[in-house]
Amino acid sequence: MTENFDAKRDEMAINKEKCISFLNISEKIRYVGIINKFGRTITGKLKSGIRPLLTPEQARDERYIESTRQQLRKALEVSIGKSIFTIEKNENVTFLLIPDKSNDNFYYMTLEKDTPLTEINDIINKMIEKIG
Repeated sequence: MTENFDAKRDEMAINKEKCISFLNISEKIRYVGIINKFGRTITGKLKSGIRPLLTPEQARDERYIESTRQQLRKALEVSIGKSIFTIEKNENVTFLLIPDKSNDNFYYMTLEKDTPLTEINDIINKMIEKIG
């Protein structure tokens, strides 16, 4: 029982460190989280000094929507290939979702609304490089 608890604690610490590392990729990144295929947050980190735009309930619903959308797309993979990333640009924020190729989790990020597409592309490339 203790070994299982220790392994889970180690995994949580590793995931938290990943989020912190991803936050450091760009000043434009507001939040980085790891969510499972059901949209539940495994871990996440908000940049210091940033005020969340969504309430906890809205954030939960948003992550559920994104994970559900990704699950529905899996049926199309035979025809169009696997999803590499998804970007959604809104008036106040940009959402970025990158699947983790090693499991059914996703890296969920929010970016400042004024982040240029060239910088978003750089962030995506750096994320994919770090994810491996």
